[in-house]
Amino acid sequence: MSAGPADSTAALLELAKTAAAAGAAVLATRNAAALDVSNKGDSGDWVTAFDLAAESAVRDVLTAARPRDIITGEEGGTVLPDAPSGYRWSIDPLDGTTNFIRNIVYYGTSVAVADPDGVWLAGVVNAPALGRTYYASRGHGAWLEEKGRLTPLFGPVPGRTGQLLATGFSYDPDVRAEQASGLGGLMEGFADMRRLGSAALDLCLVADGTHDAYGERGLNEHDFAAGALIAEEAGCWVRRPRLTSPLAGGPSDDERLASWTCAGSLELSGKFPL
Repeated sequence: MSAGPADSTAALLELAKTAAAAGAAVLATRNAAALDVSNKGDSGDWVTAFDLAAESAVRDVLTAARPRDIITGEEGGTVLPDAPSGYRWSIDPLDGTTNFIRNIVYYGTSVAVADPDGVWLAGVVNAPALGRTYYASRGHGAWLEEKGRLTPLFGPVPGRTGQLLATGFSYDPDVRAEQASGLGGLMEGFADMRRLGSAALDLCLVADGTHDAYGERGLNEHDFAAGALIAEEAGCWVRRPRLTSPLAGGPSDDERLASWTCAGSLELSGKFPL
């Protein structure tokens, strides 16, 4: 399948930015009285009316521009059009839902697109409460838009003192206890740890050099699709988990919980379990 102008990485990135901005605009209207919070099964796994509205806004933008593309999303599942183009969008309308509910600023809309061979081409993480948009396209670097400024991203400073590790924990108490028991070993060589509650933003904060490394088990593809590309294009070492595709039913819980998503400077690549 040959790529036309609409399939260029530049065009796909612009569409990803527009779609992510549409989702983030929904999040920016946050109103505590309108959250309409419900639980998805685990005690800390929440969904709000804003998750659903933001995903609808993202999907509307993508479908209007590219009706033959496949869309997989956290809340709306997979949409497989007639005669699909082969391009696929992975969206998380609200990464950091618990933060959003509690009015903690680390949340945003994540949008990424892969080509028919499964290669990630463009990714955007729009964090409205931070006033930041992180983005990247394959081969063209990673960038931060903030307060009208555009800044190229080059990852963490190698070898600096006081290195910070970012991570996260499972909602499941048994898995969380296991993660906690291994935290001491994982922390070896790091000065401190941060747990911000948004995998997409944790990856972006490695890309901009705030974190020195990030590693977490149990993520879904929509959690890391955009952020991993942004970290990669910033020159970071990145390990994506090899999960069963959403088009094949997605990973089982056991498969997901056994898999690490990691990013950092190359010198830290050996810090995480295989």
